[in-house]
Formats: sequence, C-alpha cells, structure tokens
Amino acid sequence: MKASYVKTNIKCIINVSKIVTIHYYEFDENFSFSGESHDFWEMVYVDKGRVQIRRDTDVINLKQGEVIFHKPNEFHSIKALDSSPNFFVVSFVSNSPSMQYFEKYHTTLDKTLIPFIASIISESEQTYVIPKNDPTLKKLVKVREPNVGSEQLIKTYLEQLLILTLRKVIKKGDTPVFPNKESMESHLVTEVKEFIKNTPAPTQINDICKAIGYSKSYLSKLFKEQTGKSISYYSTCERIQRAKDMIRQSDKNFTQISDFLGFDNPQYFSQVFKRITNMTPTEFKSSLNFNE
Repeated sequence: MKASYVKTNIKCIINVSKIVTIHYYEFDENFSFSGESHDFWEMVYVDKGRVQIRRDTDVINLKQGEVIFHKPNEFHSIKALDSSPNFFVVSFVSNSPSMQYFEKYHTTLDKTLIPFIASIISESEQTYVIPKNDPTLKKLVKVREPNVGSEQLIKTYLEQLLILTLRKVIKKGDTPVFPNKESMESHLVTEVKEFIKNTPAPTQINDICKAIGYSKSYLSKLFKEQTGKSISYYSTCERIQRAKDMIRQSDKNFTQISDFLGFDNPQYFSQVFKRITNMTPTEFKSSLNFNE
C-alpha cells in the first residue's frame, strides 16, 4: 500500500538573492571614507578598534563587537575613531519583508554569531578575487577554481547570521516577519513604551536607543508621529502616573515619592505634577476623598 506523506512547505523569512561586495578592512587611525548610497543592504561589523558612522543625519560611534545595518538608498560614511580599526563589510540584495526590522538598527553582535562572519570571509577568499583594503571595489570576480558550492555557502551563512540576529532583538511570542513598514514601526513604539514602563528611574532617551538599537533622531521622530507626544514628555507622564498610584496605594510622603521617582527635589516634583494633572500632589490627594 502506498503511504500518504504530506510535503510541508518551508517558510523563509529572509532570502538573500544577490551578494554585491564583501570586504575585510585593516586601516590605520587616519582612515576616512567620504560616503555613498546604493540600492542594496549593507552590514558593517567592527572587529577591532572604533569607527564613526554617519548615516543620513545620524552620527554613531561603534566599537569592537558592534554591528550596524544600512538600508537601501541610505547615505552613509565611515572613518577611524581614536584607533586603527578592522571591520567587515558585506553588501547584499534582499527584498524580504522582515529586513525592514534592520532599518536604522545597530547592536552588539552576539558572540555566538561571530563564527558566521569568519565563515563568510573564509569562503569569500576562496571564491572571489578580493583586493585588500580597497573600498572602491564594485564587482566581485571569481577565482579560477572556486570550491564547490562556495557561493551558496556564503548566501546561507549570511542568511543564518541575519535570522539569528533577528531572533535576538524580537521578544519571544512576537511575529518575526513584519508585513509592512507600519507594523514594524508600531512594534518599535511599543518597545519604547515598554522600556519606559519597566524603568523606575528617569528614562534617558540615549538609554532607550541603546537598548532597542535605533538612533535618537529616528526613534524620536517615529514616536512623535505615532503618539503625538515626545519620548521625554511620554516618560514624564508615566512617572506622574506612578506618582498618582503611589499616593493612592502607599504610605510614602511626597518627598519619598519624589526621591523614588528620581525628581531633583519635592518642589520640582510638585511643579511637574501640576503641569501634567492641573493639580498639586496635595490637591490630588485631597481629591481622592471625594472622587475615588
């Protein structure tokens, strides 16, 4: 009797269709590349030293172990920063929707993923003629006798690196594929709100950017567009909401609440409380006897 098997389709969340360039640079402290933009993705990993990246209007300093992504048509430049840097660059074409999550993204690369970079470099050196330290390289030329399957290995190593990096930055239970840019942006705004909610001390925008991996200008603009509030104002409102909850539910006095929530002094706490609620803390506490 013929067995009835079911063939399961494989869902691919990231597909790299083309490799454009692959580089490993070892430059001195005077290195500077004035910049460019192109219609494909680029990933830069700092293997040693420090570099400064200019990405559109953002300036980002990267140190050893950090990685940054440039989306298609994004202007970017790079220069050495206080050191003689070594860094890996791979540019590629991918039209997968989940690549949108890497827009404006940089992070510390998980140490378990560094071997993928080493594998890409190793296979590339045995597959293409890659001049050392040549940032003008525009086309990969194959060596006379590349290893069997080397191009496919480069593709799969890169796809694995991207997928595993994506796993790191997406919380368990979230969908790792965003059907459109709007859903990705909504996800980022939710992450900002969650970070603020779970941080008892005054939330610094730079801390949020570092935790989530996006630039200050990008997150600030996105958050304002989607909520109508600046990140700092939203954070202040959250702190005042916590203050209201503490006035309702705890026996702490206003000075203790002010200290706990990181305000400079009780007078400033009272000023901010009134600006947000149109009542002083004392007036709010008195109102509880009548309204709640």
